[in-house]
Amino acid sequence: MENKPFLLKPAAKDYLWGGNRLNDDFAKGIDMYPLAETWECSTHEDGPSIVASGEFEGMFLPELLRKHPEFLGEHCLQNPYLKDGELPILIKLIDAKKDLSVQVHPSDEYARKNENALFGKTEMWYVLDALKESKLIYGFYHDIERDTLKKSLENGTVEKYLQKVDVHKDDVFFIEAGTVHAIGAGTLIAEIQENSNLTYRMYDYNRIDKNGKTRELHLKKALDVVELKKSRQPRQPVRLLRYKKGQALELLGRCKYFQVERMLLNTEICRELAELSVDGSSFQVLLCIGGCGLMLYGANGSMQFFKGDCIFVPANSVPVKIHGNAQLLRVSC
Repeated sequence: MENKPFLLKPAAKDYLWGGNRLNDDFAKGIDMYPLAETWECSTHEDGPSIVASGEFEGMFLPELLRKHPEFLGEHCLQNPYLKDGELPILIKLIDAKKDLSVQVHPSDEYARKNENALFGKTEMWYVLDALKESKLIYGFYHDIERDTLKKSLENGTVEKYLQKVDVHKDDVFFIEAGTVHAIGAGTLIAEIQENSNLTYRMYDYNRIDKNGKTRELHLKKALDVVELKKSRQPRQPVRLLRYKKGQALELLGRCKYFQVERMLLNTEICRELAELSVDGSSFQVLLCIGGCGLMLYGANGSMQFFKGDCIFVPANSVPVKIHGNAQLLRVSC
C-alpha cells in the first residue's frame, strides 16, 4: 500500500469566549455558536479529527493510525510515551472573541505523576489576525511569592501582577509549560501544542457559563506548576526566508516536541510545481492559512485545498508536488 496524503475534518468546541470567525474566515461550515476552537489535527480522546478524503474517508484519525502506525514516522515510533494511534501533537485554530481565562499548563513530569497522563502542555501560537487593541498575558511583571499569588487569585486582584503584551498579525509566541498566560479578545490564532488537554484555570473574571454557573478553577494544581519568577518580555524570533522553486520557507519555531514552518507558495511565478520534501522521519501536517492550491501525489492522485483546510502527509509518502498561491503552516515532529 502507498502512503498518500489526505484531508482532515476537525473536532469543534463551543467555549463561551469564542465567536464565529472560524466559520466566516475559514468556511468551516460548522453549526455551532460560539465556535471557539477547531481541533484540526487531533488524536486526543476529547476531540479526534476525522479523515475527510481518500480511501480511509470517514475513519477517526487515531483509528487509522492504529491500523497504519508507519504513517507516523521513525521519530514518533521511537517515542516510549506514545500510545497506539496517538500523535505527539495537537493543532488548533482559535477564535478569541472575548478574553480567555488566565491559565497554566503542567509539564510532562507533573502530568505523568499527578494526572495519569502522558503529556503536559507546551505550545506555540502563530497570530493569524488581531485587533489593534488586542493583547495577551505572558507571565508576571516581577517575581511573585506563592502566598501573594494565592491571595490575589482569591480576592480577584491578580491582574495587576500579570504581564500584558501587544499582539500583531504574524507574531509568534512560545508558551512553555508552567508559564501563566491568556489569549486576549480579538485574536485569531493557530496553536501547535503537545497532545494534551490539561489546563489549570487560575482566574476567569467571575464569568458565568451557559448554565448560569461560574467556571471551575484549579488553584491548587495551578500553584503547584506555575513559574513564579518574572517572565522576560517575549521577543519575536529572527525569521529568514529560504527560497526554492515556487515556494519560500521560514522557520517559526522548533522545540523537542515539534517544528513549525510557514510555507509561502506561489507557483505562478515559475513553470514548475513546488515539491514537498517528505521522508521516513516524521509525518507532516499542512494547515492552509491563506489562499488555495492543488496537491498532486503519486502517479495520478490530486487534491484541491483552500484556506482552512488541513492535510495530513504520512511519513514515507508518495512524491508530493503543490501548485497554487497560498500560505501554509507545515508541522512535523
